[in-house]
Amino acid sequence: MTFRAIADEAGVSIATVSRVVNGSAQVADETQRLVRQAAQRLGSGFARAPGAAPPVLVYCPYALTDYFGTIVTSVVETLALHGRRALVLAGESAQDDSSALRALPEQRGIAGAVLVLPPGPTPDLEALHARRYPLVVVDPRVELPEDIASVSAAHAAGARRVAQHLLALGHRRIGFIGGPRDWLASRNRLVGHTAALAEAGILPEPELLTEITEPTTDQGHVAARLLFSRTPRPTALVAFNDKTAAGAVRAAREAGLRVPADLSVTGFDDSELGQSITPALTTVRQPLAEMGRIAVSLLVRLVAGHAVDTLHVELATPLVVRDSTAPPPPAA
Repeated sequence: MTFRAIADEAGVSIATVSRVVNGSAQVADETQRLVRQAAQRLGSGFARAPGAAPPVLVYCPYALTDYFGTIVTSVVETLALHGRRALVLAGESAQDDSSALRALPEQRGIAGAVLVLPPGPTPDLEALHARRYPLVVVDPRVELPEDIASVSAAHAAGARRVAQHLLALGHRRIGFIGGPRDWLASRNRLVGHTAALAEAGILPEPELLTEITEPTTDQGHVAARLLFSRTPRPTALVAFNDKTAAGAVRAAREAGLRVPADLSVTGFDDSELGQSITPALTTVRQPLAEMGRIAVSLLVRLVAGHAVDTLHVELATPLVVRDSTAPPPPAA
């Protein structure tokens, strides 16, 4: 059940639904009644029957496309297995309603929250942490305090495997397209990449390291073109995710380079995009659905007041070798 569905049924804005769910006093009594009736008609856990388990807020301030959609769907389905409904606050509505998280401790109708890659550090998250509110962060953008539960992929290990794969093929000039500078995943992947180079006795060359501000195909395209201007150009590119890798493949074709005969390209995520483009991407698999399932498992234990010894969980990131990587050309 999403805030948008309730808003459409009640004929109000998504922000109004969020305020009602979070117990805001700024909403008129009649409007609150309309929202609650709409939620009840839709079978939302927000308007649950007496004795039913309270729902969980699933907060994801991004469009629910491939990456985020997979995580949120897994969280919602796993909550259902535990007999709980989900109230999903996502996309622009999540970005616009800054009060949703801050008001959670005062909202008795919500048991806890799963936050998917929330921006941070933010006063809202810090306030929840100070109140010991039960929450789990999936794929945290920044380093979290030790006592905030989180689930993420092993970014450094995955990046290390990619670089080791390319080194084993014979590549020595490897371009690196990093993610947004302030993302924890970006920093960890750079650590893994440089560690693999160091093991092979190779010092990272600053001119082969670049970064993007958003993990999109267009930015991957621009970053790849920049790396192609280096002399000599790299024989392989490591992209931040499958989208940026797809942009790099497009840039290679425009430059007259064949993938993988002239240039190897790798991604990260193992998304449908990476599997469908030509050539299919060698990439790192992020266990997105499993991240959602474990986040719910942690949250259920926190809500029940159980002791949780391991609050920071990192899941394995295996390498998936496909058609976009090969040994460097003989002249390289």
